[in-house]
Amino acid sequence: MDSLHHVPPPPSLSALSRPELEALLVELFTEVAALKQIVAEQRDEIARLKGLKGRPTIKPDSKPSGMDKGTEPEQPDAREKRRFRGKVTPRVEIEEEVITAEVPPSSRFKGYEPFLVQDLVISVRATCYQRERWITPDGRTILSPLPEGIRGHFGPELRRFVLMQYHQGQTTLPRLLSFLRSLGVSISKRQLQRLLTDKQDAFIHEAQAVLRAGLETSPFVSVDDTGARHAGKNGFCTQIGNDWFTWFGTRASKSRLNFLDLLRAGHTDYVLNDAALAYLRERGLPGPLIARLRDAGETRFADLAAWQAHLASLGIVTPAKEGLAVVQDPVQIATEGAQWGSIHAHGFLLDAVVLSDDARQFAIGRHALCWVHAERLVHKLDTFTDQQRTAQQHVRGLIWNFYADLKAYRITPSPKRRLALRARFDRIFRRKTGCATLDRLLARLWANKTALLMVLERPEIPLHTNGSENDIRCYV
Repeated sequence: MDSLHHVPPPPSLSALSRPELEALLVELFTEVAALKQIVAEQRDEIARLKGLKGRPTIKPDSKPSGMDKGTEPEQPDAREKRRFRGKVTPRVEIEEEVITAEVPPSSRFKGYEPFLVQDLVISVRATCYQRERWITPDGRTILSPLPEGIRGHFGPELRRFVLMQYHQGQTTLPRLLSFLRSLGVSISKRQLQRLLTDKQDAFIHEAQAVLRAGLETSPFVSVDDTGARHAGKNGFCTQIGNDWFTWFGTRASKSRLNFLDLLRAGHTDYVLNDAALAYLRERGLPGPLIARLRDAGETRFADLAAWQAHLASLGIVTPAKEGLAVVQDPVQIATEGAQWGSIHAHGFLLDAVVLSDDARQFAIGRHALCWVHAERLVHKLDTFTDQQRTAQQHVRGLIWNFYADLKAYRITPSPKRRLALRARFDRIFRRKTGCATLDRLLARLWANKTALLMVLERPEIPLHTNGSENDIRCYV
């Protein structure tokens, strides 16, 4: 604050010369900038004292690359596709009410002029059911049953409203409690919490059925995860879905074992079948261990305890570290393989593609990678010289053009275009640009060729995971 001082107003601005006016403006602009900086620092300090997050640090070049939108084909003039607002048609039954008018004698009636009005009525209704009680001759008490749908002291419509507002409307519990009380509902915070959590097994079973149906029938699933808190502890929320369904699961871990367990959709068995053995070979489990598992005879195990006992009986154990890092844990690899075998045994992901952002826990089965995340690595690469920046922009331009052609291929695929795109991919990602960090990044992306070009074999899958990121945004 010592650098700021009050600038007294001049007696008359018109009396100042142009240089004096310019000097006055420069001084005022400097003072305003300093005041803005002080206000921002005070705002951050207040947020820190309140335990809130301060302003995010945004780099000048950290905005999204915009590759997906930038490669969309040109749209026709918006004025040509302009649509005018049509008639409002309510989705409820319309009640008619005749409004009479005071008219002079001898007037002629010419019918009605309709004027549609939509309104919303939210009211609270309390019903006290007088239940008959009877004593039978043999001493039994018979109490008349409550109407269907009544469970506890809150009706089905109130339960439905609470669940919709909390889960679909993203209304917090304190705000929902205040709203219900303002309407006249006598309810405590604990009672409201029980409406949201207690005896909701039907919703859990429905969500599990949705996941199973999606994994059985979908040609692809897009996956993502993010940090989430559950029961007062930090965890991870995993999203699995596509254009037809979406499912969320929160666990304490986001390992590959956890992801494979989620893909079992509630099943707890471990299965050694052809899919499991192929997974073990792909993950590099030693041949003698694979043969030991294959020749043991048993193929299905009810739960984790039975599976671990089987591994112990075969002498497959986690090696002792003894101060050295374990390169490969055979128990973990074998468990992953048995989970993958269980997934296939239940008919899940038989020929489906798993689309991800290159998080390693999602790299299973037929795996495809998001092009937006791949291009983002080039977009965010730090460059320090004009030569490096020129090489970076040139490579980005090549990737954008290639991405646009992949979009066109999805619409009209052909074997000839598939071969041309594969060769073009090699030319882009095996080039030498003279920038060492950029060359290493291109080599890393080229190593993911199969996953990045999965769309050439399966044109129905998307080129990005934007759908998963949109679905999981509320958790982010």
